[in-house]
Amino acid sequence: MHEFHGDKRYYFDMTYKVTVSHIVPFIKQKFEFPPDMKVLEIGCGEAGVLKAFTDLGYQCTGIELEESRLEFARDFMSEELRNGQIQFLNKDIYDVIPEEDLGTKFDLIILKDVIEHIPNQEKFMPQLHRFLNPGGVVFFAFPPWQMPYGGHQQVLPGKMASKMPYYHLLPGGLYPAVMKMFGVNESGIKTMKEIRDTGISIERFERICKNSEFNIIEKTSYLFNPIYEYKFGIKPKKQWGLIAGIPYLRNYLIMGMYYLVEGKK
Repeated sequence: MHEFHGDKRYYFDMTYKVTVSHIVPFIKQKFEFPPDMKVLEIGCGEAGVLKAFTDLGYQCTGIELEESRLEFARDFMSEELRNGQIQFLNKDIYDVIPEEDLGTKFDLIILKDVIEHIPNQEKFMPQLHRFLNPGGVVFFAFPPWQMPYGGHQQVLPGKMASKMPYYHLLPGGLYPAVMKMFGVNESGIKTMKEIRDTGISIERFERICKNSEFNIIEKTSYLFNPIYEYKFGIKPKKQWGLIAGIPYLRNYLIMGMYYLVEGKK
């Protein structure tokens, strides 16, 4: 297994490959890319996802709250920046006015492994309408909170802290106590507790979509998330349909969800 969290170039290449081989085909099942398509990624990180769309000739925008990650994005996408094919914005999404800050609205919005990190998703999701062109769609990818590593504990240092499944579901103060026992420092514990506060289940995501005036037009449940091929050497595998259809239980047995949604007509 590659130490991808500390290797930004590898992470960029990894997200690019997953987008080309899985995300683009998934979106194309239900959405025909217009010739002049404009793409927005919220939480773009190093911009590996957007690289797949600039390669297809589309105009792209990345919004990222962490300036340090955008520094890598500007480096990795320097040619696209020079050509005016991509722009980046370091700003809180709630403070962005599309027409003024970005100069446009978008046909495709992407949130890959982002929605589970955003506080108050019920408030956030309706904001997406401000950025979306009529007929546009939004792609989401996220791990259900209850899945074996839904707490993102795999990023922690130490074998026990990073490899132990499901312990992020421990109640009350037990979770931070176990992390401390595993040798996680206070900063790591704070980060994991913040992720715990924003973790999202399949049922809650779908309920928020409905309440935010979005229709789900396509979804796929993965037993093994496509990105695991590059993270852990595990081939992607969709979850068995019967398990994927059992509310609540499925959250524990699905390691990744893909969704494509559109605004209600």
